[in-house]
Amino acid sequence: MRSKAPTFPTPVLLTSSEEVARICEKLQHEPFVTIDTEFVREKTYWPELCLVQLAGTEDVVLIDTLAPGIDLAPLGDLLAKPDCIKVFHAARQDLEIFLHIFDRLPVSVFDTQVAAMVAGFGDQVGYDSLVGAITGRSIDKAHRFSDWSARPLSNAQIAYAAADVTHLRTVYDALRKQLAEQDRLHWADSEQAVLTEEKTFRPDPRRLWEKLKARTSNRRMLGILREVAAWREQEAQNADIPRQRVIRDESLLEIAAVHPDTVEALSRIRGVTRGFAEGKMGKGLLEAICTAQECPESELPKAPSKSERARPSAALVALLRVLLAAKCEEHKVAPRLVASSEDLDLIALGETDVGALRGWRRELFGLDAQALVRGEIALAVVNGLVELQHVAETVA
Repeated sequence: MRSKAPTFPTPVLLTSSEEVARICEKLQHEPFVTIDTEFVREKTYWPELCLVQLAGTEDVVLIDTLAPGIDLAPLGDLLAKPDCIKVFHAARQDLEIFLHIFDRLPVSVFDTQVAAMVAGFGDQVGYDSLVGAITGRSIDKAHRFSDWSARPLSNAQIAYAAADVTHLRTVYDALRKQLAEQDRLHWADSEQAVLTEEKTFRPDPRRLWEKLKARTSNRRMLGILREVAAWREQEAQNADIPRQRVIRDESLLEIAAVHPDTVEALSRIRGVTRGFAEGKMGKGLLEAICTAQECPESELPKAPSKSERARPSAALVALLRVLLAAKCEEHKVAPRLVASSEDLDLIALGETDVGALRGWRRELFGLDAQALVRGEIALAVVNGLVELQHVAETVA
């Protein structure tokens, strides 16, 4: 599928509140607006927004969010307009930024990366690859790692940033048309529903310990890990520094294992300096450890152990993986969008509360996957392709 890319207006850099208000009011009346952001995050917890790119039918603008005194409230109003679709590519980081700034998520969002996976362009296809596939044009990658907080912006940076939203208009039109022809618009809507939920971008700090993958079944140790991980997250947010700059993962895991209860003991933890242990953060960390130590046994987290359930047959899971690849090849959809590795394990065990067994995934893959597990169908190679064949019942 190749779409001819139109010629777009010269991008305009906006540095005043009045300019932002005028363009955002105008864009509210568009059927859709393409949006991207440039930001830096290496030294902060919260992304520092440096630039917002917007493209409408007649306008391509770049809002300099670092301009002194600039008011972004009109941009928030535009993002909240339900009748105007906001088109992003790989939207999660952009949405996280807007949620932090405006304390609400944009509405009527369309993510072209998700849509491209549904349409059959592969797993997590990059913007430049998608533009090339749809328009035949190549994207200049020279400024991908620019310091977008530095001013003034060069003409080359402005052109690069504008290209992130101009070609996106062509990509959006082409994907909408293809998904409509494939009768998959509802698939895309289903996949993008997670982007409308604040919990996607504001995880519970008391669940972050699960990402540290402690190799223990000791519930008290896990309780300490839960408290100190939550403490670190709050400290990182308050100080606006990366969580690893507060204290590293390895240090948290060691703290959970040895549960220091004094400044002296804390200072002996690998990666913890004496100054840290004696300071305000050290005091807060020791208090978090104490809170975990006093937690009733019944309220401690349970160890996430795969041994608690039966292990599926590796051979059966391998067959399900082949079936998944074959069905996705047939229907031209990205496999990771249909079923995860955990889904395949659960289906192999005969579980039914599985994402791949709901909605459109059930029709595309789930029903055949269950039939394969029950031995009702087999996989065969016919003319170089994997096909499903029904297994005749054996007469006793």
